[in-house]
Amino acid sequence: MIEMIVDSVRVNLVNPNRVVVLKEPDRNRYLAIMIGGSEADSIAIRLQERETLRPLTHDLLLNAIETLGGTIEQITVYKLIDQVYYAKIVIVTQDNKFEIDSRPSDSIALAVRVGAPIFVAEEVLEAAGIEPREDNFDEELEVDAITEDEIKPFADFIKGLDLDDLGRAQ
Repeated sequence: MIEMIVDSVRVNLVNPNRVVVLKEPDRNRYLAIMIGGSEADSIAIRLQERETLRPLTHDLLLNAIETLGGTIEQITVYKLIDQVYYAKIVIVTQDNKFEIDSRPSDSIALAVRVGAPIFVAEEVLEAAGIEPREDNFDEELEVDAITEDEIKPFADFIKGLDLDDLGRAQ
């Protein structure tokens, strides 16, 4: 298992998916995992050290774990099958150690809340890891770059707008 840190949470401009990017601290190797919007927001809110008025789902889960006497020891992304990542949350209590099946996004959202280490199996990194060259670093981390054909309908729409009506009450 290789320890990783959360490098960033990125937005895919073509579709509603978000990506959490993990980075190996001592090496320029990354792992990008597609995640849902609410999980991305939950991770980003914690990374930015922002507070919410009420607990988010991951805060609620953490509160339940801690109330029952558990602590999150680590999370592991241990398997990749057909582009689906598998993770476990390792929870320790006074008497037991539990490994709970989880989506990587949920386990990462918990890990960032308590500063728990994030581990990824070497075979997962070998299969899906990215080790960009310095000269095209941003290009290799790009997720689903927008093509000219995909942006054409939006460009046509904008060109067809009547800007003279802008700001007038209907």
